[in-house]
Amino acid sequence: MKTFSFFTKFKKNLKKLDSKPIKSFKTRFILFQENEFAIILNNHSLKGEYSDHRSINITGDYRLVYKKIDNLYILIDIGTHSQLYE
Repeated sequence: MKTFSFFTKFKKNLKKLDSKPIKSFKTRFILFQENEFAIILNNHSLKGEYSDHRSINITGDYRLVYKKIDNLYILIDIGTHSQLYE
């Protein structure tokens, strides 16, 4: 069974989003819970600062960064590609 945990940074940045990315997050998060490797999510590993993390697409530019430890999924951050990686 999958368990989800939410970092404070993730929760703060989620609250800052406009309605469109929030709606997309809700839809994608449901899909993520059902099938974390659904093609539309573009689930992929990260490099550099986030080398032990993964990312999924929320919209064309918004990403969700998470870390998986066994059946625990820790949602680390959410934001645009440039906010997260540059």
